[in-house]
Amino acid sequence: MKRKFKCGFFLFFFLLLCCYGKGQGTGSMEQKIEINQDSRIDQLVAKHVLINQQIKGTDGYRIQIYSDSGNNSKARAQAVLDEFIAKYPTVGAYLTFKSPNYKVRVGDFRTWLDAQRILIEITSDYQNAFIIADIINLPSTN
Repeated sequence: MKRKFKCGFFLFFFLLLCCYGKGQGTGSMEQKIEINQDSRIDQLVAKHVLINQQIKGTDGYRIQIYSDSGNNSKARAQAVLDEFIAKYPTVGAYLTFKSPNYKVRVGDFRTWLDAQRILIEITSDYQNAFIIADIINLPSTN
């Protein structure tokens, strides 16, 4: 029994040394890898970097409280924006135009849950408000 154990132990130890030796580098030999790729890949990566540099925010959520098109829609949207800012001065508000609608969206929320908390608070004043995914402004680092 002892002899089997000793043979098994030495066999295990020998295999362990062999595996350890395989994992070691040769030290002085330097290995090089050459990658051949289409030059259009570099152009595509450069274009992707340029597009990302132009984005002035991050993915998040806002609450849309108003949307309208037609005559005087800009003036009505501005009035809703001013009214919201007066009632909720700590929540950012934005007037945007995407043909043919003027929209008033509020907040810069990183999560849907953050937006939901404010939506519950403003629902009494803006019954048709809803949460929408949008590009939001990054928080200031001051």
